[in-house]
Amino acid sequence: MVQSVLGSKRRGHLALASEFERLVKLDQLQHTARVESAVTLSPELRMQVEAGLARMYGPGMHTSFTETPALIGGMRISVASDVYDGSVKAGLATLEQSF
Repeated sequence: MVQSVLGSKRRGHLALASEFERLVKLDQLQHTARVESAVTLSPELRMQVEAGLARMYGPGMHTSFTETPALIGGMRISVASDVYDGSVKAGLATLEQSF
């Protein structure tokens, strides 16, 4: 009986730890932004993007910048499940769908 109570407590602690780990990962995703652009962004533009993300998502954002020539022009920004796609490629795809 004592072992079943201890086992039950241990499972409860493991479930709690697992849920906490899941919440920490979600929080990290909410504070991580991936900015893709067709060309290298100037330092000034990078700072503007980071400032805008901080206004939208709060301080402590970790932002990575990558060049993706396939975008043709513009930017695509991803934060967790939010995606802001202002790329020429996305605009062309939208235009194509309208025909």
